Amino acid sequence: MEHQHHHSTNDKPENLTGHHEHSSNVGHKSNPKHGEMGHNHLAMIEDFKRRFYVSLGLTVPILVLSDMIQHWLGFELDFVGRKYLLLALSSVLFGYSGKPFLEGCMDELKSRHPGMMTLIAMAITIAFVYSVATVFGFQGMDFFWELATLIVIMLLGHWLEMRSVANASKALELLIQMIPAEAHVIHGEMIHDMPLKEIKQDFRILVRPGEKIPVDGTVLKGESYLNESMLTGESAPVLKQAGAKVIAGALNGNGSLEIKVEQTGEGTYLAKVIQMVQDAQNTKSNTQRLADRAAFWLTMVALVMGFGTLTAWLIMGQSWAYAVERMVTVMVISCPHALGLAIPLVVAISTSLAAKNGLLVRNRTAFENARKISMLIFDKTGTLTTGIFGVTRISSFLSNLTKNDLLALAAALEQNSEHPIATGIISEAKAQKVSIPNVEDFQAITGKGVSGKVNQKNVWVVSPGYLRENNLNIPEVAVADASETTVFVLIDNQLAGFISLADQIRESSAEAIQNLKKQGIKTFMLTGDNQKVAETVSQKLGMTGYMAEVLPHQKLEKIKEQQAKGEFVAMTGDGVNDAPALAQADIGIAIGSGTDVAAETADIILVNSDPKDVASLIEFGRSTHQKMIQNLIWATAYNAVTLPLATGFVPEVVISPAIGAVFMSLSTIIVAINAQTLRFK
Repeated sequence: MEHQHHHSTNDKPENLTGHHEHSSNVGHKSNPKHGEMGHNHLAMIEDFKRRFYVSLGLTVPILVLSDMIQHWLGFELDFVGRKYLLLALSSVLFGYSGKPFLEGCMDELKSRHPGMMTLIAMAITIAFVYSVATVFGFQGMDFFWELATLIVIMLLGHWLEMRSVANASKALELLIQMIPAEAHVIHGEMIHDMPLKEIKQDFRILVRPGEKIPVDGTVLKGESYLNESMLTGESAPVLKQAGAKVIAGALNGNGSLEIKVEQTGEGTYLAKVIQMVQDAQNTKSNTQRLADRAAFWLTMVALVMGFGTLTAWLIMGQSWAYAVERMVTVMVISCPHALGLAIPLVVAISTSLAAKNGLLVRNRTAFENARKISMLIFDKTGTLTTGIFGVTRISSFLSNLTKNDLLALAAALEQNSEHPIATGIISEAKAQKVSIPNVEDFQAITGKGVSGKVNQKNVWVVSPGYLRENNLNIPEVAVADASETTVFVLIDNQLAGFISLADQIRESSAEAIQNLKKQGIKTFMLTGDNQKVAETVSQKLGMTGYMAEVLPHQKLEKIKEQQAKGEFVAMTGDGVNDAPALAQADIGIAIGSGTDVAAETADIILVNSDPKDVASLIEFGRSTHQKMIQNLIWATAYNAVTLPLATGFVPEVVISPAIGAVFMSLSTIIVAINAQTLRFK
């Protein structure tokens, strides 16, 4: 399989939002449990914070004026109209601070999914209505103080929850801020600043030292080191010269660059990264659906137990005041707050952490299922290997010709060619600091090589086929390794030596294979190369096995075969040529650096093209799933223990609604802390 680079606009996902306008509207509606991202989310956090402080200010006088609190603390404060003042303060509290819960309840009932908001709304409404009735003569003691403490604690819980979700999404906000609002456009001799949304493809722009790159494009002039660490995770600055690709959001070093615009706004690599992270945070995984079902059933149980408790105590002859208090407590304690937070928080933290570490998760369920992988199938070219030809051996047959002399002659002829072999020879010559001589009378021999005059000598750089055609012996040593491609150097028709090249195995490939073996995962290589090449690479890396001479359309069949044997298969490929196989695999992992990253068929994308990240991905997917399950168990177990206590039927145990609210908030905080521990994995 040839490893190709795809920089076309077809790669971009369908539903990108306009990030290029330098705004923070990171997408539109997300899962309601995530709230809305960007400005909306921040505005909602501010709103909850404001309501919390207002309700806290109102709660203090309400507590001081309440009979029950005065009785508990052993003081008395009474005056004409005290009950009406208490009613007025509580009405403001109920109307203003209780509004988000009442609106949330209406939304849930409209969508026929009663949940957390329904429970809170019912609890505060029952407490308020009952207390108003006592002011106007109904027999019993008012619940205004419990209404106030319940609303305060619920607002605090919501505010903390939204803040933690917002913090988990800050990685996205940071990514968005990386794109500048304007660019310096070059028009002939003139340079003027234009808003980014007006920049079009093929414009020429100038990026000065220390500025951020505003678009994806190609360097036309200049030379500079770019810091792309926020985009690719690669900490070392990358040298960019004429012809090099640059990515929006990268930070320019000390040189000025003239860039030809290829993608702006939502077409840029960075916008795709933001969209992928967002989509992953907003898609529901199987575990999250489980949490939603649990929350729904908990609501049903709470409603039945709430009204059942009220009815039971009334039948048993208890007062309305007592029966309603028990019912309110049941409603408060059963609010599935912790359950609602259990999964979204882990999702938000894990996807932003993954993105920071070069893993783009496009399919949440696949990410969580990484723990089930039993077999990993790697594409060879461009995945286990770099896809770049590098020189492996140089051999000279002439005593007066050193290896570097031979390399210099070959480089002189190859410097005009774009062929991968030519590129490999030139790279080696530069690495060895060899001086490359000039060439005259250059000629390309179609399909066989090149020739020319260097230092008054006729030189050829040719394939083994050329030697065969001209009845020249091919030395055995030159073709001993089937994984290599060898070219021969002739000087004045005499065989002077050879240069062997091979697709270079990535430095991290062997370590990746070893890590996967330790996890008990079988590793296979899938390649279009011949048996000998496949066997050599497979053995060098210590893989379980290989499948060679496989055409692109057959890759899918090979994966089906393994799945039929009961293997849970992950396929790692370059994301474009391997699209059918990636789609067929239980989990498709695309290796793709730079703008190649938007491989539509992959579930997960490794930004750094590092096979070692595959092993990290499996471990991280495993710990993410563990956190979700731990949170679900805690959130449901807590309700199982506290609900019976709230009914008042357990001898010697009576929990007030306010204590219930404290318990509920405590469970929420525990779930939030547990989710945060993912950061230390």
